[in-house]
Amino acid sequence: MTTVTNPPLPGPESTEPRRVPYWRRYLRADGTWLPSVENNGPPGEELADLRSGLGQPAGSVMALWPYYATETDGVLTPELHAEHGAVTLYGLHQQGQNRPMHRKHVNLGRALRRLRDSEKFLDSALDRRVEAAATTTSVPALLYRLRGLITQLRGQGIPLDYDQLTRDLRQWSHPERRQWVRRRWGLAYYARGDQNSADNNGAAAAGSTPGGPTEVPSGT
Repeated sequence: MTTVTNPPLPGPESTEPRRVPYWRRYLRADGTWLPSVENNGPPGEELADLRSGLGQPAGSVMALWPYYATETDGVLTPELHAEHGAVTLYGLHQQGQNRPMHRKHVNLGRALRRLRDSEKFLDSALDRRVEAAATTTSVPALLYRLRGLITQLRGQGIPLDYDQLTRDLRQWSHPERRQWVRRRWGLAYYARGDQNSADNNGAAAAGSTPGGPTEVPSGT
């Protein structure tokens, strides 16, 4: 049986446009804000609704219902669980940011490598937190660990690809697929090649603060 990754476009009889994930709701195709939210980002009350689902099961928080894009007839599918985890983390990540924190082709490992390269935190402390997240075996445990790391990314203005994170979360419950995701994150995190790019430089500039490296907080 063929697995369809994305829901099909509406047929001729449908008048409803296909819903897009929240992190792309206010973006143009080139990844910049739509004019309605330019220089400000999504409404703060909407991001607060998203954050209200942090640590809660998918579908259990009424405030989040309007923001789900996954099609469902009431069944809590793996796709919905993955979207719930990603969209709640996005609400945390985008909070207080005037630049989009969703950026194509920046997987979690690469984003965390940028965080390490910012030299704002002790490498050993950040490595421990990344390894603690990567060695979890359940989606709830992973999301719990990621909350602290996403807060650190937000502090430095470093974006990541939430479409890819959603796909990764869908794989995490399957041991073999989890190993594949874990290896991809690890290779990107420990890469020593040149990762300079316009968006990387912009993130570093936006996240620059006075002072040297600091210990990464142990809590979330």
